[in-house]
Amino acid sequence: MTDMQPPLFLCRECLHQMTRPTLEEMPKRCPHCHSPRVIAHAELASLSIAHIDCDAFYASVEKRDDPSLADKPVLVGGGKRGVVSAACYVARLYGVRSAMPMFKALKACPNAVVIRPNMEKYASVGREIRAMMLEMTPQVEPISIDEAFLDLTGTTRLHGRPPAATLAYLVKRIETEIGVTASIGLSYNKFLAKIASDLDKPRGFAVIGQQEAVSFLKSKPVGIIWGVGKTLRATLEADGIHTIGDLMAYEKFDLIGRYGAMGNRLYHFARAEDGRSVEPEGETKSISAETTFNDDISTAAKLKDALWPLCEKVARRMKSKGYAGRTVTVKLKTNGFKTVTRSRTLTDPSQLAETLYRTAAPILDKEADGRAFRLIGIGMSELTDPAGADPIDLGDPDAGKRAKIERAMDAVRKKLGDSAVKKGRGWT
Repeated sequence: MTDMQPPLFLCRECLHQMTRPTLEEMPKRCPHCHSPRVIAHAELASLSIAHIDCDAFYASVEKRDDPSLADKPVLVGGGKRGVVSAACYVARLYGVRSAMPMFKALKACPNAVVIRPNMEKYASVGREIRAMMLEMTPQVEPISIDEAFLDLTGTTRLHGRPPAATLAYLVKRIETEIGVTASIGLSYNKFLAKIASDLDKPRGFAVIGQQEAVSFLKSKPVGIIWGVGKTLRATLEADGIHTIGDLMAYEKFDLIGRYGAMGNRLYHFARAEDGRSVEPEGETKSISAETTFNDDISTAAKLKDALWPLCEKVARRMKSKGYAGRTVTVKLKTNGFKTVTRSRTLTDPSQLAETLYRTAAPILDKEADGRAFRLIGIGMSELTDPAGADPIDLGDPDAGKRAKIERAMDAVRKKLGDSAVKKGRGWT
């Protein structure tokens, strides 16, 4: 940005742009389409780091697919033992929030429609949105299935419009073609872009420029800083640090001395500084699946019943993505919310559900010692090319037969659907 650059006005409906000498001279509605969905900012033409976050994504996808739910409070999540994965904005009027226990959510909003998550559907929609983002810039850093950072630096000539207008075009296209809405945070670094995207939801577009960044942050609670969770926030508040303005009174080395490496982040973020670049999606490190039980499970037999479909899900993802894995990890969570993880490394990489199951089952035999578990998960890491996976094992002459059976089942499922054929242990 230069001092000579005039403020930019942008209509988010028709994408009309205009400039005026001062912000005060900007119209409240678009002079072309008369929409009130306009944005004007002194630095709008020069900022290029964005955070895009879909609005109540899972619930929005469900409402898209069932228009009768449009005006109803919708909760996506597990059963009575689960939590709310997503709450639509109607449900939020009742005080329901993501990660709230489902029984509390239903107490606050008893007329809510509860829908079980369909992660494969949400992932498919997420991939469509990601593809649209990549058409705008190759610099896309996914954060989750429904949000990402984008760096649109240098794209003005490519698209014939400044990054802000490209972003407005992108979310309008997502809404029109995909059927879900998204909010934009635009700034000059990732930290501020992420904060901005939460300021004006749903269908929002918020901007934090360099000129106002420090003053904007000064009164905000320290919990707004990325990485400050409940424990660190309590520690900071016990030390008399409640707002980002309080942090500004400390020197960098004082904060590092008190809070270790996090002190360095606190110092720079409090001053609206973030040197991290937008990093395009890296190589997949692991593939996993988990489920939360409606009722606690304490026996190895029942844990194994829950394990098998997760093994099939992980194996299916491994095969579809072209991976094999060498390390199997089992995750259990007790009814006291203590997490137990156990890993085993295979002699040779595998992508078979049967191998996953046979490796994990003995772990469950050992861990099922009377404790009650509310969650089980299984994952594969140390991912590699599947070319050398599941070789013939002279020490286990039946291994080749098991692999042949599983691949035959895969072929049937590919043609007739996932439920077309099951192993005996899959019938529970």
